[in-house]
Amino acid sequence: MTRSEKVEIIAKLEEGFKSSEAIVVCNYRGLSTKKLEELRNNARENNVKVQIVKNTLANIALNNSGKTGLVLKDTNIYLWGEDQLSVSKVVAKFEENNDKFEIKAAHIEGEVADLAKVKALAKMPSRNELLAMLLQVWNAPITNFTIGLNALKNKKES
Repeated sequence: MTRSEKVEIIAKLEEGFKSSEAIVVCNYRGLSTKKLEELRNNARENNVKVQIVKNTLANIALNNSGKTGLVLKDTNIYLWGEDQLSVSKVVAKFEENNDKFEIKAAHIEGEVADLAKVKALAKMPSRNELLAMLLQVWNAPITNFTIGLNALKNKKES
C-alpha cells in the first residue's frame, strides 16, 4: 500500500469517525467470508459503516477525529454510524449468532464504553419502535370506543 493510499484511507475514516456517535471495535478472527458479508449486508441496511483497517491507520484517524482512548490490538473490524442504537444493535445481534465474533471496545457519546454499555444500548427500542408504541397508546381509546359502539349496535339490533 502506497503512502497516498494510506493518506486517502485515513482521510475517509477520519471523516466517518467525526460524524459518528458510536464506533465499535470487534475481533473477527476465524469468521468466514460469508459471515463477514452477512455482517456487511446487515450493517448496510441499518446505515452502519463497516471496514477492516490496519490498527495504525485507524488509530491515526481516531486521534485526528478526537475519539481517543481506544486500545487497538490484534485483528479488528470497525463499525460506526451516526445512530448509536443501530450500531449497537447490529454488533450485538451479530455477536449473539457468531461465537468467533467478539466486541472489544467502543467509543460512544465521546467516551470509551465497555461491552455492557453496547449491549444495554442494543436492547433499547429504536426511534421508529418508540413512535409505534406511542401511536398504539394514542389509538387505544379510539379503538376501544369503536368496539364499544359496535357492541352496542349489535345489542340493539338483536
